[in-house]
Amino acid sequence: MDPTLAPNFIPPSQQEEQPQDRAHESLIPNKSPIQSPADLDVDMEEIPNRIPRINSAMSASPPSENSNSRDMDVAPYLHEPSGVRPIIRSADLEEVPSGVVRQAQELSDYSFPDHRLNKTMMDENKSPLVLVACGSFSPITYLHLRMFEMAMDSIREHTKFEVIGGYYSPVSDNYNKPGLSKAYHRVRMCELACERTSSWLMVDAWESLQPTYTRTALVLDHFNEEINIKRGGVATPSGKRKGVKIMLLAGGDLIESMGEPNVWAEDDLHHILGRYGCIIVERTGSDVRSFLLSHDIMYEHRRNVLLIKQLIYNDISSTKVRLFIRRGMSVQYLLPNSVIRYIMDHGLYKESEPVKQVMNEKGD
Repeated sequence: MDPTLAPNFIPPSQQEEQPQDRAHESLIPNKSPIQSPADLDVDMEEIPNRIPRINSAMSASPPSENSNSRDMDVAPYLHEPSGVRPIIRSADLEEVPSGVVRQAQELSDYSFPDHRLNKTMMDENKSPLVLVACGSFSPITYLHLRMFEMAMDSIREHTKFEVIGGYYSPVSDNYNKPGLSKAYHRVRMCELACERTSSWLMVDAWESLQPTYTRTALVLDHFNEEINIKRGGVATPSGKRKGVKIMLLAGGDLIESMGEPNVWAEDDLHHILGRYGCIIVERTGSDVRSFLLSHDIMYEHRRNVLLIKQLIYNDISSTKVRLFIRRGMSVQYLLPNSVIRYIMDHGLYKESEPVKQVMNEKGD
C-alpha cells in the first residue's frame, strides 16, 4: 500500500525537526575541519621543488625553444631523433661516497680493497667466510647484487659460517667475449652498484688488470693470499686469529659450463671445489641438482658445494640489458640508477652482437 494514501500521512516539508542527541559533541574539540596538510600533526614529506607538475612533465610534445631550461633538466623523457625515450638522469645518483678509494686502472697502482672487510668476527664459534663472484658484469645488474643477499640468507640458515666480506672480480679484457665493455668501465659500474646499494660488498680490480686471461682458480688463490697470508686471517672476539674460507659464488649456468668440454681444466675444478668450495644460485631453466649428481668431480666435492634455490625468481641478464639499450628501450629497475647513468654518459653497449650470443645467455 502506498504510505502517502494513509489518513494520518504528513508530508516531509511539514514535519517538525526532531531533537537529536548531541551529548557526544562535548567530546569533539571545537575546531574547524582540516583544510590543508599543515593542519595535521604529522611530518609530511614535501614534493621537491624541482619536480614539474604532471600536465607538463608527461607531455609527449618536444619542448619549445622558449621552454624553461630548469624544467627541461628534470623532464622524465628525453627527445631524440629516434623518438621519445625514458629519462636517464635519475635523481638518485648513487655516487661512490667520498673517502672511498676507487680501484686502480693500472696494475702498478693496485691495492687490495678491504674497507668493508670485517677485521673482527662477531661469533667465535663460527668459521669466517668471504664470498667471491667472478664474471663479466657487463653490466652489473640487480640479480648480481641479489645473489650475495640470497647466499647470505642461506649461509645464516644452514651453515656455521659467518660472512665477513663479499667481492666482485670482473674479468679482464682478454676474455674477448662479445658485448664485453672495457674492464675499467665494468669495474667502475660495479663500484657504483656496491658502494651505495650495499653495506658489505666490494669490488676487486686485480683480475681485470691482468695482462692475460686469469683462470678462476688463480683468482681465488689471489684472495686467499691477500686475506689469509698477508693479513693473517681475521681476529676473533677473544683476540685469537682464524683462517678465512674463500668460496666462489656463481649462478647455475656458470656451474653447468663446468661440464662442457675444453672449458674448464680438471685440475682447476678440483682446486676450486676441493680447496675453496662453491655456492651456487639456481637460475630458471638450470637443473643444478641433476648436474651435480651426474658430474664426477662436482659429486666428489659435493660436501663443499651449497645449492641455493631462488624463492623469488629473478631472470635479469646482462645480455638482455645490452639488447634493450641497443634498441632504445628502458632498463630502469633492472640495474641501479648510477649504473644506467654511467652507461648513457659513456655511450656503452651500442655495438651489435651475434644473434647466437643474444639467444644463448649462459654465463652472462
